[in-house]
Amino acid sequence: MPERRTVALVTLGCARNEVDSEELAGRLAADGWELVEEAADADVAVVNTCGFVEAAKKDSVDALLEANDLKDHGKTQAVVAVGCMAERYGKELAEALPEADGVLGFDDYADISDRLQTILNGGIHASHTPRDRRKLLPLSPVERQSAADVALPGHAQAPEPESVPADLPEGLAPASGPRAPLRRRLDTSPVASVKLASGCDRRCSFCAIPSFRGSFISRRPSDVLGETRWLAEQGVKEIMLVSENNTSYGKDLGDIRLLETLLPELAAVDGIERVRVSYLQPAEMRPGLIDVLTSTEKVAPYFDLSFQHSAPGVLRAMRRFGDTERFLELLETIRTKAPQAGVRSNFIVGFPGESEADFAELERFITEARLDAIGVFGYSDEDGTEAATYEHKLDQDVVDERLAHLSRLAEELTAQRAEERIGETLEVLVETVFDGDEDQDEDEYAAVGRAAHQAPETDGQVIFTGAEGLAPGRMVEAKVVGTEGVDLVAEFVGEVVDVVSECREEAAR
Repeated sequence: MPERRTVALVTLGCARNEVDSEELAGRLAADGWELVEEAADADVAVVNTCGFVEAAKKDSVDALLEANDLKDHGKTQAVVAVGCMAERYGKELAEALPEADGVLGFDDYADISDRLQTILNGGIHASHTPRDRRKLLPLSPVERQSAADVALPGHAQAPEPESVPADLPEGLAPASGPRAPLRRRLDTSPVASVKLASGCDRRCSFCAIPSFRGSFISRRPSDVLGETRWLAEQGVKEIMLVSENNTSYGKDLGDIRLLETLLPELAAVDGIERVRVSYLQPAEMRPGLIDVLTSTEKVAPYFDLSFQHSAPGVLRAMRRFGDTERFLELLETIRTKAPQAGVRSNFIVGFPGESEADFAELERFITEARLDAIGVFGYSDEDGTEAATYEHKLDQDVVDERLAHLSRLAEELTAQRAEERIGETLEVLVETVFDGDEDQDEDEYAAVGRAAHQAPETDGQVIFTGAEGLAPGRMVEAKVVGTEGVDLVAEFVGEVVDVVSECREEAAR
């Protein structure tokens, strides 16, 4: 009987990392590893790191050190770093953090089981050597689909059917064909992310992501559909499409409008109640895409638009496009088609050369835009980016002051936007119902969920003060009766009527 081997995956960062972790989980489960939730209960703790900004890097290092402490107190024998920070820094991270027993890059994912077994046995696997992943794929997007030997986290497919054991562990995505998904869910949430593509061809001067995530490459529609069907079978009700830039989907497959075709097909998958698209570039928004996002049943009218700034001079220095007026026109177009549409965005303040007038222009845009959720970040140099070489850097105290000011304004404006929704009736996906044993005060809520304008983790939630008629995974109608900051307080109205399903059941009878 094979030796029992246990592994825990600790995931930091964005939803793309969550998909990558579930790919790693699928590979490990297929090779006989037992997945456990807590690092303290695992032989090997795998930390899927984030390397986007300094705060995320610090969180990743802290997680690795915390996992390392378990080696003195619990079962854990080895700690391994994977993910963006490991890919970006490789040997440098290994030298700076000897507490990590291994630092593995994306190229190691296909052999993750062997890598962990080597480390668990006390062996040494050479730390990853970073390289510019933009150079691994052809310059022409249409030639990239044939580059099958390039590691693309989250795109993994199961082996050919004849090489797959008949008794795969329960919960592992089965191989129904040569391009079936290889994934193992790590939680029971009714929401799951699906990777639409990887990498980015944009060259924003502040961003290092393309250098370690590579150039843009789409997943095939059949793969995305197959994975969505499998997730629906696992009880998932909402999928969120993620990538570095979803508006570019299909350009390497010969059809830049492929997302407009794919979305209705995903929405028609049995069991899926909502499809959400994240990471949209304002400069690449198309009238047809706006139409599909605002008029397709079960597709959320949700716009995660990466504005970053609105002053033309700052945007040009960022290697981006647009200005306040064009952005406001885009929002007007969206809201004319779908008045309840949700819009969120992130902004960078204190960018090199940002004048007081530029900052005032950004304030004007945020004030007029009526966004549902706003993330604000202070500029800091990122290794290997063009902006790190710019002159006219602002003093840190100026950056900090502008960050604090705009953050306060954003908090006020998003709270006001939430108040505008009082009286609206929304379709809410219930995610958690508290059973009364949570040591909650009587005035605390009984259940929480999210409406179409609220993405997981980032955009607030809907609070139910009573749990009668509610259950996790159910899509219900709720009337907004109050707010708590960006959160909405709502009353249960009734079940959402699925006309399509009712017609199918009637036809079957």
